[in-house]
Amino acid sequence: MLTGALLVLNQQQAIYDWIKLRGYTPPPTIVNLADATTMNNQARRMFYVNQPQLQNKEEFNSSCSDNEQSIVLGCYIQNKGIYLYNVNDPRLGGVEEVTAAHEMLHAAYDRLSGEERDYVNQMINVEAKKITNQRILKTIESYKKRDSSVIDNELHSIIGTEVRTISSELESYYKKYFNDRLKVVELSEKYENAFTDLEDLSNSYLAKMKNLKAEIEKSNQELSSEADYLAVEYAAIEAERNDIDPQSFNNRVYAYNGKVSAYNVKVNDVSAKIDEYNRILGEYNKTISKEGDLYNAIDSRPKTINNN
Repeated sequence: MLTGALLVLNQQQAIYDWIKLRGYTPPPTIVNLADATTMNNQARRMFYVNQPQLQNKEEFNSSCSDNEQSIVLGCYIQNKGIYLYNVNDPRLGGVEEVTAAHEMLHAAYDRLSGEERDYVNQMINVEAKKITNQRILKTIESYKKRDSSVIDNELHSIIGTEVRTISSELESYYKKYFNDRLKVVELSEKYENAFTDLEDLSNSYLAKMKNLKAEIEKSNQELSSEADYLAVEYAAIEAERNDIDPQSFNNRVYAYNGKVSAYNVKVNDVSAKIDEYNRILGEYNKTISKEGDLYNAIDSRPKTINNN
C-alpha cells in the first residue's frame, strides 16, 4: 500500500512539473545561476519548476513578505515560486548564485518523503554540531529564535551551500543536486570574504588607533611634567642672572636650551603621532563606509520614510 501511495504521489508530482514547465523557457540569467552552481538535471528541474525570478527591492518585498526585520536574499514559496533579490554590487559576486542554490534546496527538501527527511535530518544535525563559522552559527541562531520548526530545512540549505567539509555520506546525498557542490561553497566563501576582509581591516585600524592613543596620552603626560619643570628652571635662571659668574650662567642656559630642544623634539613626535592617528581614523571611517555599502547592497528590507 505504501509503495502504491508513493507511486501515485510521484505521478502527481511529475504531472505538476510538466504543467509548470510546459511552455516555460528559463531566462539566460536564471540558466546562468544554475550553471554557476553546477545544478544537475534533477536540481534544474526543481529550480525551473519554481520559475525563479531576480527582482528589485520593491518586487522582492512584495513576493517575499517577512515579518522579521532581518536581511533576506531569497525565498521559496511552495506551489508559487522562487524569488531572488537582485544584488548589483560587483564586490558581492556569487551571492545570487548561492541564494539560488539555497532556495532550490528548500524545494528539494519539500519533496523528500518522511523517511528520506528523517534520514537527511539525522545527517545534517550531526554536521551542524561541527560548524565553527561564526557567521553561519549566528544565522542558525536567528532562525531558532524566529521559528525553531524550520531549523532542519534551513540547515539542509545552509550546509549544502556554505559548509566546505562534510561527511562523505552527506556529500553523496548532495550529489543528487550538484555536480560539484564545492563550486557553490567557493562562491559563498568569495562574497563572505568581501565582508570579512573589510572587518579585518577595520579591526586592524582600531588596534593601531588604540596603541597610538595610549602612546599620545603617555607622551602628553610626560610633556606636561617636563613643561612644568622647564618653567621652574627658566624662572630660576632669570633669578640668578646677576648673582652668578657669566660662565656658570652660560653653562646653565646652555643646559636649559638642550632640554628645551629635547622637549620640542618630543612635541613634534607627538604631533606626528596625532597626524598618523587622524590619517588612520580617516581610513577606518572609509572602511566602515564600505562595510555599510556592502550591507546596504544585500539589504532587501524597505526603508522607512521620515516625517516632514
